[in-house]
Amino acid sequence: VRAIIQHAGQTCSAGSRILVQKEIYNEFMKQVAAHFAKVRVGTPDMDLDCGPVMNAKQRNLVEGFREEAISSGIELLSEGVFAEGLDQSGFWVKPALFGNVPRDHRLACDEVFGPVLSAIPFEDELDAIKLANATDYGLVGSVWTKDGNRQQRVAKRMNCGQVFINNFGAGGGVELPFGGMKKSGHGREKGFVALEHFTTTKTIVHYHE
Repeated sequence: VRAIIQHAGQTCSAGSRILVQKEIYNEFMKQVAAHFAKVRVGTPDMDLDCGPVMNAKQRNLVEGFREEAISSGIELLSEGVFAEGLDQSGFWVKPALFGNVPRDHRLACDEVFGPVLSAIPFEDELDAIKLANATDYGLVGSVWTKDGNRQQRVAKRMNCGQVFINNFGAGGGVELPFGGMKKSGHGREKGFVALEHFTTTKTIVHYHE
């Protein structure tokens, strides 16, 4: 839940999709929905869980995604709540959890850049990998399993720049290269690889008679 409500979902590495194996989907999503319902939206001085989006344009964009999903018949499993007495002139959006989102729906494929989480069930490991890679973006992902071999196997096949195992974050320490694949870019920040951006490769060819 924190992966999508941090900064009101306005981070390039927001965890906007959660892929859950079908066998545990219903029970697992009940727990996620319960946590989502406890998310409180308010101002920084209230010390709550989620703040506003950046401006009216972004609020309207996020609300548009929500309305489109609901009109498409996608189930709204849970949503956060506004703090009592919240000034309604702010750019507030209730964090939303949608379930059984179709794989080809815009909600599952596009970048919302807001506190909207899409839950998608998968059949097996290969299906999960295919689904994880079925997006134009590839910045950050995570794998959750106790199986050590599966952790590495799946992580290596995910088309994204960073993969966290049994955790979700972004960036990490200054020693960890950060960057993406596909429309998430190809350059890297941090780590030794980032220093290459400040160097120039020179080729010197010495001809011997």
